[in-house]
Amino acid sequence: MKEGFRQSMAWLHTWSGLVVGWVLFFVFVTGTVGYFSAEVSRWMRPELPMSWAVTMSTEDALNKAQHYLKTHAANAQSWDIKLPGGRYQPQLEVSWRERSSERSQRGRTQQVTLDPVHGTAMSLPEVRATGGGQLLYRMHYALHYMPIDVAIRIVGACTMLMLLAICTGVITHKKIFKDFFTFRRGKGQRSWLDAHNIISVASLPFFLMITYSGFVFFLSQYMPAGLYASYGMSQDGRQKYNSELALTNRTRATGQAATLVPLAEVARQAEDQWRREKAGAVVVRHPGDRAAVINVYGRREGGGVIVPTAVFSGTTGEPLPQGTPGSSRLTQSALLELHQGYFADPWLRWLYFAVSLMGCAMIATGLVLWTVKRRQKQDKRLRSGQSVEFGFRLVETLNIGTIAGLCTAVAVYFWANRLIPTGFSGRAAWEAHAMFIAWGALLLHAAVRLRIAASRQVWQEQLWIAAAAFGLLPALNYLTTDRHLGVTLPAGDWVLASFDLTALGLGLVFAAAACKIHRKAAATTSAHVDPVALGHERQARA
Repeated sequence: MKEGFRQSMAWLHTWSGLVVGWVLFFVFVTGTVGYFSAEVSRWMRPELPMSWAVTMSTEDALNKAQHYLKTHAANAQSWDIKLPGGRYQPQLEVSWRERSSERSQRGRTQQVTLDPVHGTAMSLPEVRATGGGQLLYRMHYALHYMPIDVAIRIVGACTMLMLLAICTGVITHKKIFKDFFTFRRGKGQRSWLDAHNIISVASLPFFLMITYSGFVFFLSQYMPAGLYASYGMSQDGRQKYNSELALTNRTRATGQAATLVPLAEVARQAEDQWRREKAGAVVVRHPGDRAAVINVYGRREGGGVIVPTAVFSGTTGEPLPQGTPGSSRLTQSALLELHQGYFADPWLRWLYFAVSLMGCAMIATGLVLWTVKRRQKQDKRLRSGQSVEFGFRLVETLNIGTIAGLCTAVAVYFWANRLIPTGFSGRAAWEAHAMFIAWGALLLHAAVRLRIAASRQVWQEQLWIAAAAFGLLPALNYLTTDRHLGVTLPAGDWVLASFDLTALGLGLVFAAAACKIHRKAAATTSAHVDPVALGHERQARA
């Protein structure tokens, strides 16, 4: 090894980040939206009521739900009651699975939303079909337009390279703490490096956690060796592992009729057992049968990976033995909850959102820094009448089309939600299609414009497009729905209002970035001859 260890790590840091940087930027952008997937989904379904006028106690909700299910689904195979409360469950919902005449087939499932006052089925307005925030969240690990197994492996490989880039980045910066407090404005390459260092060091614990914990979601695909070492490679070992993950109590119906105990009393027992947790859902298996079993699940803000569970006999109301999570389940739960922020209250979730945006900025500054470091060489080639190297042009095109273009494409996803007619066939799919069509168009725009214009000009154009796409979203919302800021702010509905305000804020950020580049380009043009323009002029003369 001719170079020193730190220099070798710097080379590895540069290239391990560059080759997958654009995929990682897509993963971070869509994953950042995922921290507010429930709120985004609510904004994308404006037909739903802003809030429920009547609040329900757990006892009242369960009494109404049990009465409705006993009347309309007495012979069902199972009941599922979701109690109102939290981000994901604003209303009382009941569903039941009908018994199937054939063992090989599962019974049909029906779902109803109950009126909080009368306990009868509500007739909600027709809600537009949409992928919502959950689709964007799913894209950050499953990508799109490809089999999920392939996508998982692609994202896993890119995540591994990101972990490598983070570790080598720490080794490369021998003055890592000094660099954290150093930022030199207007110094070109030095400024980009300072920005990259400050963002990376400030959120280094988050980046390490979010990268490593991402592997745990698909442990058997990414790291099967640990699973095989602990449980073996046999089918029995895998069943043992799965049994530690599944904690529900399952029984078979006896065919002997029996009266089901009041669910409100069972839920009260569970809450007394948990002390601090409230019931969030109740599942009854074989209602009306002597073997009926009631599973009560706790409610956490966002719904944790492991929620407290209590199991009771459906005929006597006595507690039944249940499985306890093993060490593997607890470890997996801790890592998954850290990754997804399920445990977080609204303020901590905003912190997750902000730090995840810093992750986007870290990747973006690293990609831009690669071109900034090599721009002087390309300017010399243009002055001498040569063309820009293909690799440099490719990276620059992907940088502009991904960093600015992908952000615009996400905004187009929300525009499509408002502009595509409600009854349009395949509506939810076309929201995603609109997003990727816009992204492809902006990648093409960057590739074409870079052949005839300076990169700063192309950056400006795409940043202004992004600014307009986000900044005008509140206006579009005003023109197409009655859930705009003029209604949501006076009503105090901060979920819907925050979406519009965040979109407006992002539009201002992109506009400020475009203005910054414009001022920098104007100052450079007044002091020096533009090498790109000079190169194009010489090529035209030739």
